Amino acid sequence: MILAVDIGNTNIVLGGIEGEEILFLERMATDRSATEMEYLVRIRSVLKFRGIDDGALEGAVLCSVVPIVTMHVRPAVEHLTGKRCVVVGPGIKTGLRINIDNPGALGADRVADAVAAVNHYPVPLITVDMGTATTVGVVDETKTFIGGMIVPGVMVSLNALAGGTAQLPHISLDPPKEAIGRNTVDCMRNGIIYHNAAGIDGMIERIEAQLGKKCTVVVTGGLSGVIAPHCKHELIVDPELLLKGLMILYRKNAKK
Repeated sequence: MILAVDIGNTNIVLGGIEGEEILFLERMATDRSATEMEYLVRIRSVLKFRGIDDGALEGAVLCSVVPIVTMHVRPAVEHLTGKRCVVVGPGIKTGLRINIDNPGALGADRVADAVAAVNHYPVPLITVDMGTATTVGVVDETKTFIGGMIVPGVMVSLNALAGGTAQLPHISLDPPKEAIGRNTVDCMRNGIIYHNAAGIDGMIERIEAQLGKKCTVVVTGGLSGVIAPHCKHELIVDPELLLKGLMILYRKNAKK
């Protein structure tokens, strides 16, 4: 089994992959103050909960947008597997053509999303990853990553709304009953959900207008299931997209 690790600003996603099958997917909080030993204990606890011993791990692949956490998670993972961890970054083999101003600055998560998307879905395509930030990637009909967009994530917007005002509360994101809210909580909930859904629809329309083509749209990330049902465009919701990309990247870069 291969251990896949996606370090985000809010959560770390752990996945166990065997062949083409994702055996499990778990999340734990990203802790910038945690040490290598603390991460080792936490990751091992997740594996133990899933009934997996260290010896079952053949290797690991990691992508991260939090370098300070990578410094502690990478050696913890390598201790568990006893092998060098494949880390997504500049110089790694991706099989993906990248045509942007500074390819080396492209986020590892966006690379993994794009790699998975071009291997599983028709091009041209758009990926939308809804995490702490909502990142949009565009791959054209030649399977070249040509850019995208980055906007504040759903929870960043919601926390800013509640934290930056005196009278608006912190709320949950239950599905809206109707578009027009009739109390403060419903107004906030409807506003956040429909605003983000409309934003995704709008970005898709503008990207397709620039390309002059209809695109396959693949949505992933922790809040994709909350927002996607309220979009007007046809979307493919794939919560395992990034892990699929990490597995492809592991195969291309792991030393035999």
